Amino acid sequence: MNNNLLQIKIKQRLNKLASLDYDNLECWQIQEAFNKVQIEWARRQLHGNNGKRELPEQSINSIDDLQMLLMDSSIKLVKHDLYYESVPLPADYLHFVRVSADALTDCCPKRHLSIYQTEEANIDVILSDRFKSPSFEWAETVCTVIGNKIRIYTNDEFNVVEPRILYYRKPIEVKFARCMNPSTGNTYTADQNCEFKDDIAEILVDETAAVLAGDIESMTQYQRNTQNAQRNS
Repeated sequence: MNNNLLQIKIKQRLNKLASLDYDNLECWQIQEAFNKVQIEWARRQLHGNNGKRELPEQSINSIDDLQMLLMDSSIKLVKHDLYYESVPLPADYLHFVRVSADALTDCCPKRHLSIYQTEEANIDVILSDRFKSPSFEWAETVCTVIGNKIRIYTNDEFNVVEPRILYYRKPIEVKFARCMNPSTGNTYTADQNCEFKDDIAEILVDETAAVLAGDIESMTQYQRNTQNAQRNS
């Protein structure tokens, strides 16, 4: 969906195609609201619907809708006494999926690790428990996310090599050519279209119209577009 059609659809939902009244919308307002909705929509999909654990890949639909945001990237690690710590996570990082890596010692060939994410608060208990602590023999360990970095624990028993992170990135922000960026005062010189497929873009249009309707206190349009977005999610 290109940006011209996107703006037309949003204004149509607000009955603003030919409006010249006090709440006429600026392009940057539409752009800001749409980018806000993209992030909120992505975060809602990532929660999943499992009663015991929140997971994003709960259905074929959610897998298909979110696959374009899934990234696989190598990461750099720094060795510490009990763990390896990554450099800061990528700037477009939104949600952790998993970390993969191999374990290596002086005496044995490297082994592919099974790495389980856990809470940093439980690390002392895990490291002192011989059934849960990092093990080269069983090729298992744990990782945590702290301070915008990944920690892979080794208990100083092995080295970690060839680490990779799988994560969901933030959606690319939509930009309208010739529209002012209110944070810098500069004007965008080129369009950045919505990257989602058209059926998702239609849901985002309804949610954006609902946000803008709330901003301009247009309750009828707000209620209608909120119901449309919820019905099609």
